[in-house]
Amino acid sequence: MNAESQRLREARDGKADWKKWGPYLSERQWGTVREDYSEGGDAWDYLTHDQARSRAYRWGEDGLAGISDSKQRLCFALALWNGQDPILKERLFGLTNSEGNHGEDVKEYYFYLDSTPTHSYMKYLYKYPQSAYPYDDLVETNSRRGKGELEYELVDTGVFDADRYFDVFVEYAKAAPEDILVEITIANRGPEAATLHVLPTLWFRNRWSWGEEGDKPTLERVERNDAPAVIAAKAAPGLPADADVTRYLYCDGSPALLFTENETNTQRLFGVPSATPFVKDGIDSFVVHARTDTVNPQQIGTKAAAHYVVIVDAGQSRTLRLRLCDLLPAAGPKNVRPMFDRSFDDAMQARRREADEFYASITPPSMTADAADVMRQALAGMMWGKQFYLYDVNKWLDEHGVNPFDPKRRIEQRNVGWHHMYNADIISMPDKWEYPWYAAWDLAFQVIALTMVDPDFGKDQIDLMLREAYMHPNGQIPAYEWNFGDVNPPVHAWATIFTYRLEQARSGKGDVAWLQKSFQKLLLNFTWWVNRKDRSGKNVFEGGFLGLDDIGVFDRSAPLPTGGYLEQADGTAWMALYCQNMMEIATELALKDAGGEEMVLKFTQHFLWIASAMIHAGDEVGMWDEEDGFFYDVLRLPDGQAQRLKVRSMVGLLPLCAATAFEGDIYQRYPEVTRQMKHFFDTRPELIAFIHDPRKPGHANRQLASILDENKLRRVLSTMLDENEFLSPYGIRALSRYHDEHPYVFQVGDHEHRVAYLPAESDSGMFGGNSNWRGPIWMPMNGLIIRALLQYYSYYGNDFTVECPTGSGRHMNLYQVAEELTQRLSAIFLRGNDGKRPVFGGQAKFQDDPHWQDCLQFYEYFHGDNGAGLGANHQTGWTGFIARGMHLFASGSPEAWLERAKTS
Repeated sequence: MNAESQRLREARDGKADWKKWGPYLSERQWGTVREDYSEGGDAWDYLTHDQARSRAYRWGEDGLAGISDSKQRLCFALALWNGQDPILKERLFGLTNSEGNHGEDVKEYYFYLDSTPTHSYMKYLYKYPQSAYPYDDLVETNSRRGKGELEYELVDTGVFDADRYFDVFVEYAKAAPEDILVEITIANRGPEAATLHVLPTLWFRNRWSWGEEGDKPTLERVERNDAPAVIAAKAAPGLPADADVTRYLYCDGSPALLFTENETNTQRLFGVPSATPFVKDGIDSFVVHARTDTVNPQQIGTKAAAHYVVIVDAGQSRTLRLRLCDLLPAAGPKNVRPMFDRSFDDAMQARRREADEFYASITPPSMTADAADVMRQALAGMMWGKQFYLYDVNKWLDEHGVNPFDPKRRIEQRNVGWHHMYNADIISMPDKWEYPWYAAWDLAFQVIALTMVDPDFGKDQIDLMLREAYMHPNGQIPAYEWNFGDVNPPVHAWATIFTYRLEQARSGKGDVAWLQKSFQKLLLNFTWWVNRKDRSGKNVFEGGFLGLDDIGVFDRSAPLPTGGYLEQADGTAWMALYCQNMMEIATELALKDAGGEEMVLKFTQHFLWIASAMIHAGDEVGMWDEEDGFFYDVLRLPDGQAQRLKVRSMVGLLPLCAATAFEGDIYQRYPEVTRQMKHFFDTRPELIAFIHDPRKPGHANRQLASILDENKLRRVLSTMLDENEFLSPYGIRALSRYHDEHPYVFQVGDHEHRVAYLPAESDSGMFGGNSNWRGPIWMPMNGLIIRALLQYYSYYGNDFTVECPTGSGRHMNLYQVAEELTQRLSAIFLRGNDGKRPVFGGQAKFQDDPHWQDCLQFYEYFHGDNGAGLGANHQTGWTGFIARGMHLFASGSPEAWLERAKTS
């Protein structure tokens, strides 16, 4: 067992809290829902980036390349000043939703280069210009650009010309769970010597101003002789034992120590005298504006920085060292403890080596070095994406004057129906910048990749959304903080059984107790879906936009301009898959003598009702279009008429994804289940007349739950694998390229609703932000398609082949098709024969510069024709899914897949 795996075991067994400290500090807390106390709920404009340096946050903290303890009581991060900027660089800058021509977007270059799952080793890179950061230029130029133009990025401003910038590397290594070594390496990429102010900063999250803590904690200088500068962090009295520990920040060299308070500068923001002369932006004022009265000469406060002024020659680098630990300063004549001797370097090197050993242990030998690096950076981004998320919704509502139990409450605020929620946990974020948030379906996809390196954390994340402090009493899983009551696709059950199977494959034993507990909570959520989203009781479902934003003809979260409602092919397909996932969990529980056999019957029957409802083979208009061989949403009008909205999109591919192969063990073990199933099929033959017959045995006597019979499957695959439709050189597009020349147009009165193929950014403001499902490639949906292809292959085996691409004359079995799609998705990030990475598009700096070309960004989605990254450029969350696909096909084979049944 390698050292990192041993640390994971110690953390799981409670022997050592290796995960207590980690990258749990956000890189943006300004402009967020939780910090919004405006009348109109305009989160982006209430607490701006300009205010952030001066205003104490309510619900979290942010910083550059930062870490914190798991309750974010004590925070550490980097601040920088190049001598030109108007402010310290303490946090990331970007455009808000109203400022960007394609929605909010971070305008910085930073990279998560490495992290182990216990964060025993982490590495981060920030690229900092030596000239003034162009804050105003970025805002003004983007505001002038329309949706048909590209975003104006930081590299476009010219601040990196002639390589006049610093590469700032930050490395963390744990000598022990409470002993964190820090190395900051500043590399001058420019043609001449340059000066950089480096300010490693330590501070306490402000809890005292909100009445949550009595006395304030303190940071103060430790007086020492002939030794590094030391800051002591003393927690406020009365905290839990694990928090009431004095920690010390040792700073190598002789930096000046600057102290202030993490308190709002009300004078600057509101023209009201501040409660203290030493406020949150006091260090900024001292360094940037040379104001000596803004830091405490007594060297005590709640925010402190070590001020290094570093001159770095052209092409050279300088390294600074710090240590955050609970080790007391040593006693003795010189009061010296050798904090930066050879043991520091040895420990740092050991953690780097152990990180290499850990990733080597999970990297298939057949992987190229470039592919292994892509996989590792994808996973590192997901490790860095774990952060402390605090939100007491009841208290937040009360502070807004919207106590749900107060009859005199003001107008309702967002999330008023979710006052039961109290979140104070480490959660995997979709994106640490966009704003600190979680989304239920994003999280499910993130777990699929997270379990590659930390199965325990993956299980915990699944469990989190099902706890009483998260799940609504009515059974709904929270969507995301902008509106917890919105509807995300129900993929939690899939993530649950996947995680269980993975642990089962690795250890030979699945966690049945955890699976059973999850199943009970998922039953509540399933019932919520059935009761709330099946309007007519016909087993066809709605759900609104269901995470697919602007993919449809209308805004599916709003009342339709036609009146009436939509029967959604994606909503109904999601529920068919949900039934299959619950069938599989119930089957496993039954086989492990943990109950479930009756639930196997329930979910089998429910799946058949839903699957047959999708086809509607009679006169009634259904989602399946026999002429096109494709699924569409159905618009039902108030006068009783109905029609299909014939947009060829991911909505119509999702029924393909509702497929699960079963081993059938339960039928031998529980003959009564078999008898009741046979009776159901005999008495309701119409339910299986037009879908795949679940009684028909396949390869290795497997059975298949699928909406599509073999004929329909071939027809949908023919469309999906057509390069003039969905199949891109880089995966499956969200909208068929057919609509490039043949836009779908729906007329309502004088208004034309139009859906056309858009391979890149959206030209629609339907959802206001940087989201587009009208052509680009989305990694998670491709992942679901690949999963379905492997399920079909488990059932059909090698005899079932299709043309891939359609019309090419090249036939593949479905394992090979899944492998082909994975290779196309992987090609987004890998160097091609020309040495270019498609993800970087036309950015020459990224494509050609050796200091940039291996620094990967895992975007939100990708150009449908050339694979360039689009949307949020650090969306490592569900795009990290690529690590799972690359690993799967580098370590497996069709033969192995057919043999190992459902353990993958």
